[in-house]
Amino acid sequence: MAEPTLHERLGGVFAIAAVVDHFSGAVVKNPIVGQASKNPELGEWHTNELDRLPGLKLMRTLWVCNAAGGPFPFTATKPASTPLGLEEATASFTSRPRSSIGRRRAGTLARSISRSPRGRRMKSSRPSRRTRGK
Repeated sequence: MAEPTLHERLGGVFAIAAVVDHFSGAVVKNPIVGQASKNPELGEWHTNELDRLPGLKLMRTLWVCNAAGGPFPFTATKPASTPLGLEEATASFTSRPRSSIGRRRAGTLARSISRSPRGRRMKSSRPSRRTRGK
């Protein structure tokens, strides 16, 4: 039997959508990249453009499903090629995984995943840091 895809191991589209929903709401409230952001475009988007959030959640869900080997196609847009409005906000915003902002987003995502039933099961079955490698 073939090993299940990451999409299947994550619980499929509905489980992924639940994580994306929580993550997206947490990003809006995040003080670095959300409504209180020092970046005026990000602050503006997360304050006055929230009517676009459902579409953004859908696109994030399709993106994660596609990246995880699921059956949903996703084609990324090129910056400034759509009226979404985030391209300008993120043009001057660099986030590296080791940066404070990258760690905050990773932490937000980890909390979103841990709230899902699949995430709780995955966390409880994972060896603790102290017992790994023994």
